[in-house]
Amino acid sequence: MIAVLLNPTAGGSKTSDLPRNLEAMFAAAGAAAQVVLLESPASTPDAVKRALDSGATAVAAGGGDGTVNAVAGALLDSGVPLGVLPLGTLNHFAKDLAVPLDVAQAVGVVANGVKIRVDVGEVNGRVFINNSSIGIYPDVVVEREALRALGYRKWTAFAMATAKVLRRFPGVVVRVKSDGTTETFRTPFLFIGNNEYEVEGLRIGSRKKLDEGRLHAYVAPRLRTSDLPMLAGAAILGRATRHPSLRAFATSELEVGTPGRRLLRVALDGEVTHMATPLRYRARAGALEVMAPAPTVPVD
Repeated sequence: MIAVLLNPTAGGSKTSDLPRNLEAMFAAAGAAAQVVLLESPASTPDAVKRALDSGATAVAAGGGDGTVNAVAGALLDSGVPLGVLPLGTLNHFAKDLAVPLDVAQAVGVVANGVKIRVDVGEVNGRVFINNSSIGIYPDVVVEREALRALGYRKWTAFAMATAKVLRRFPGVVVRVKSDGTTETFRTPFLFIGNNEYEVEGLRIGSRKKLDEGRLHAYVAPRLRTSDLPMLAGAAILGRATRHPSLRAFATSELEVGTPGRRLLRVALDGEVTHMATPLRYRARAGALEVMAPAPTVPVD
């Protein structure tokens, strides 16, 4: 039996038909499934535990990257694979895993795909499957959610929040320790990816590999926050790696401190939390077993 843990607002719809439709899709794919609606993000670990105790052969996360993150974190070291049903807005992890965005096809991958192992990142004991960041992005998310609470649509709220934060964000001073060296600098952001991210061109924001076993950090220590749109433009034009303000490095672990600050807003796969410093990041190579599409066999 496959347990499907479903975000009740997944797919932008609150229809009561979705659980029944998913169970029918799994049956058509030759697998039995039981859909459970998650009460809240905090309820996810208990829901995963109940699924494991019931003998689930796989646990699928139905929702966006935040839902996938929560289920993945609870599944680590369980010996049971994660399935991904991309029902969120961006579905970064599903795309990088090559899971089809069509729900019925994604169900087929969960039911009949292959098990592979991929990496996760970890910071102060919290797991991330895509990335973590400090600086401007967590502030934008907090401002966006405040605007959404006032009735603005998600992307309208995001655009308004970005414009507002760009005008006032002073940057963040960080002390980064990695591979025996320590540097302190002010930067608009510190972005830490679970494996290497494309930072320019048509594939910007995607990853070619999920099993390199390394974290990739990106900073802009010589860039003012107000100049971030210029860096974004260079990325779109395929010139980000040549931009003098952008720095990137790979490591298996790093420590991030902020002089004079004990708590930081930290984004993990798009969700914002507060964490005590120092932030201790590490790569956990092959820590997560997932269901992935079976490799295609070339036809001669």
